[in-house]
Amino acid sequence: MTAPKDSPPSAAPLRRRGEPMRQAVLAAAVELLSREGLAGATVAAVARAAGVHETSVYRRWQTRENLIFDALTTELDSALPIPDTGRIRDDLLVFFSQLARLLATPQGQALLRLSVERDDTLDDRRGPYWRDRLDRAVGMVRRGVERGELAPGTDAGLLIEAVSGPLFVRVLLSAAPLDEALVAGLVELALDGARGR
Repeated sequence: MTAPKDSPPSAAPLRRRGEPMRQAVLAAAVELLSREGLAGATVAAVARAAGVHETSVYRRWQTRENLIFDALTTELDSALPIPDTGRIRDDLLVFFSQLARLLATPQGQALLRLSVERDDTLDDRRGPYWRDRLDRAVGMVRRGVERGELAPGTDAGLLIEAVSGPLFVRVLLSAAPLDEALVAGLVELALDGARGR
C-alpha cells in the first residue's frame, strides 16, 4: 500500500555512529527540550529529530533520563567554561556574562526552567546539574583569595550565589532584561562585600 501523495515520505534514519551520532542526538534533545519542554523530549522524538534509529539512542543512553541529563550537562559545560584571567573581577565578569547570555536565549531559559519543573518520570538530577556547574565557578573565587584580592575566609559559594541568584530570578520570576550593566553591577556588589578591609 502506498502513502497518499500529499503525505511527505519519512526520511530514513542516517547511519551515524560514534561521536557524530552523539552530537546529533544531544543537539536534537536540547532543541526539543527548549521548544517543547520535558513532555516533548521523548526518545522517539529525539531520535526522529536527530535522524537516527531509536534503538541506537537506547543502546547508547539506556534511558530517557540519561539522555536528558547528558544533553543538559553537555550544553551547560559548553556554554559556561570557567575562565582564568588572573584577576577575580575579570573572571567573574566573563563567567557571569556568559551565563547571562545563555539565560537570555530560549535554550538557556528552558534549561533553567527544567530544573524547577515537576516531572515524576525524571529522577532528582535536575537540581544538581546547575549546582555542579556553579560549584566549578567557586574555584575562581578561591584563586582570588589565594592572590590576596579577596579577604581570607571569603565564602566562595555565597559569592557565586550572590551574583547568579538575581540572574535566575529575572528568568524565572520577573522577566527583566539580562544585560552587561546588570552583570557588572552584581559583580561589583558581590566583590565589595568580599574584599579585604
